[in-house]
Amino acid sequence: MVASLGVPRVISLILVFLVLAAPALAQKPSGGWELVVLGIAQDGGMPHPGCAKSPCTDVHAGTRRAEKVSCLGLVDRESGAAYLFDATPDFPAQLQALTGGQPPDGIFLTHAHIGHYTGLMYLGKESMAAKSVPVYGTARMTSFLETNGPWSLLVKEKYIEPHVLTPEVAVELPGGVRVTPMLVPHRDEFTDTVGYLIEGPRAKALFIPDIDKWEKWDRSLRELADKVDVLLVDGTFASMDELPGRDITQVPHPLMSETRALLAGARAKLWFIHLNHSNPAIVGRADVAREGTRFPL
Repeated sequence: MVASLGVPRVISLILVFLVLAAPALAQKPSGGWELVVLGIAQDGGMPHPGCAKSPCTDVHAGTRRAEKVSCLGLVDRESGAAYLFDATPDFPAQLQALTGGQPPDGIFLTHAHIGHYTGLMYLGKESMAAKSVPVYGTARMTSFLETNGPWSLLVKEKYIEPHVLTPEVAVELPGGVRVTPMLVPHRDEFTDTVGYLIEGPRAKALFIPDIDKWEKWDRSLRELADKVDVLLVDGTFASMDELPGRDITQVPHPLMSETRALLAGARAKLWFIHLNHSNPAIVGRADVAREGTRFPL
């Protein structure tokens, strides 16, 4: 067949094929920075210890999946750089999903409640024996880690390397991403609490998994919602009746309905995260983040 076409004809056909194929051959998989949801549950996870109702019992029965504790990953699909926002009790599975199990390039902590920092234990001698993983936190958060065991051993043995954040001062990450901590009012028994403004080359996101009430904040969530593209915010409770036998006012959080009303018509897309196991929305609502959801930045 080739001989019958002649050499000049074959060469011409090859050149035409290469020209036509060049655009397809030059295309690369979409990459760049993106946020990925690695968990959506409140600190105790779902199923929750002591929970004997649906959806916890559904997980135990094998009829629905468990929900990991609230956590975000930030990853550059081109360079492989990867960061975690909070270190949860589900750290091993979340790290596997983000980096294939390798230590991240850094961890940004929001505060010292159990679902947000205790995953640091997996970086120590008994587990990964990591090498100086940068851990970003406020001065109070850093002091807490440095002066309280067992976390102080992580610092002393250089499994982690604390970096002090200054509220409202951005951390510049390689590749054009800025991470700015913002103090928010919360139950600050051991440390203060921050949320994060995460600004990429293409989009901006605001991550606030824990806050007492929006009206206690010295910033306007609504104004911020008109300046960013994505909101990932506290969705702990949908109702004041979710904790029978307990005073829910002792664990203050904005109700989801309050947040929706505050943000009606805002520019940013609203996603709830950090849902309690008692919150019926954890089984699925259109505005609840799901594990694996990605947001290009």
